[in-house]
Amino acid sequence: MSELSFELRRSTNTVTSREQRHVAFWGGTVGRLGAVELVVPALEVIPVRDRDTDGAAVTGESVPPSSFTGLGYGGRPRLARARLQVAGQEAELSRNAWRAGREGRALRIRVVGREYRYQERGNRRHHVLERTGARVEMTRSSASAAAGTLRGAAGGAVDSVDLSLAILLEGVYTRNLSLRGALISAPGRLLDRLGG
Repeated sequence: MSELSFELRRSTNTVTSREQRHVAFWGGTVGRLGAVELVVPALEVIPVRDRDTDGAAVTGESVPPSSFTGLGYGGRPRLARARLQVAGQEAELSRNAWRAGREGRALRIRVVGREYRYQERGNRRHHVLERTGARVEMTRSSASAAAGTLRGAAGGAVDSVDLSLAILLEGVYTRNLSLRGALISAPGRLLDRLGG
């Protein structure tokens, strides 16, 4: 796969009781890979009765399933206590929360024999997932968790694993990948933790 552009559109479930959670779905066709869907929160990857954890999951016709769980914030998992699985394999995650620049604060991912870097670009609506020879740029239509569309542009030797992972990370709260975002979101994350 060389150059590829795609768009996923949002829809939500119909909530019938207060006990149910609002679940959002972003779905669309991703080139020759066919239909792909991102679900947030993905209740099937969250331990039963765990009210502190949220999850996101990607499924599709020809993409490996991937999931991300972590402490919840605003209905999305965040990087705290994170667990990432791609194609049935557990990923190693690392980042330097004390670095000032976006590149230094990037999330580093090791999975399926690959090393990735995921970082915010420009502003919190734009993210880039890179590995040697492949790059997927994702753009949200808005910065909120309820963004109506997710757009992707892929280049290089991008494959289904790269696309699954890049789409999945759009369902994760990653505001603290920039120093400014970390400072702005810290009070809300603290209050959410104290109130939850």
